[in-house]
Amino acid sequence: MTFKHLDRDFIGYGANPPDPRWPGGARIAVNFVLNYEEGSEPSLQDGENYSETGLTEAHGLAVAAAGRDLAAESMFEYGSRVGFWRLHRLFHERKLPLTVFGCALALERNPEAAACIRDSGYDVCCHGWRWVLHSNLSESEEREHIRKAIVSLQQTVGHRPEGWYCRYGPSVNTRRLLVEAGGFLYDSDYYGDELPFWRTVAGQPHLVVPYTLTNNDGKYAGSVGTSDDWFAFVRDAFDMLYREGATHPKMMSVGLHMRLIGHPARAVGLERLLDHINRHSGVWIARRSEIARHWFQTHPPSAN
Repeated sequence: MTFKHLDRDFIGYGANPPDPRWPGGARIAVNFVLNYEEGSEPSLQDGENYSETGLTEAHGLAVAAAGRDLAAESMFEYGSRVGFWRLHRLFHERKLPLTVFGCALALERNPEAAACIRDSGYDVCCHGWRWVLHSNLSESEEREHIRKAIVSLQQTVGHRPEGWYCRYGPSVNTRRLLVEAGGFLYDSDYYGDELPFWRTVAGQPHLVVPYTLTNNDGKYAGSVGTSDDWFAFVRDAFDMLYREGATHPKMMSVGLHMRLIGHPARAVGLERLLDHINRHSGVWIARRSEIARHWFQTHPPSAN
């Protein structure tokens, strides 16, 4: 049996991953990601036939709303009105960097938050023009979404996005369209590794900086209930990677959503995690663009 048409890689780096040579000889690179989606989600006022409830208190409830679901809308609005500012404070007080997975339309609708992101030096990885599934878009629609997102973010945060990450997963066209658009350092539309790696896309080297849905506050929508639960889960991931980093350093992404972990009873778990990580030496807490640039410098495509 041959597999020459199988566009998948089950092997990756295997038993001997490369030494990332993180700055300062760090044992682990940690990247915190704030998903800014509120205001770009599917809604009747933006042309969809339903109100989005994903990653809210209403997620999974058997509620059939006729027309707009005002409750669901207000749960999203909590994220941009309140949650964003609480999470920003936690990072600002500790002088920690943050990557924003920003949906372009959402940031257009909150200029104050966009200005805060710009002035705080957070890097922005584009999370699409809208918080929609790119696998449901035609190729021409997706190309237009990418174009609009680049233009929009240049206006709201003052610079074009350096990375890209779709909602949940890309379409079969996404990576090629990013290369076609040009100007992207990397994409994060992949969950299958703990180190960046190179792919050849449209004949060009293209960097993938993997993301995760595991070390993510989306767990609050199903498998964990309290801040202690979440803190213990993500702390354990950090502790294992830190121990492994003595011989095989990796990277760790932590995904946050303003309408989930932005609530006080959950934010305290993030507070504990930040302080736990800060007590360790040999940790590089970095922006995602910094990790991508480091990989370009230490593991350029010509060396792979």
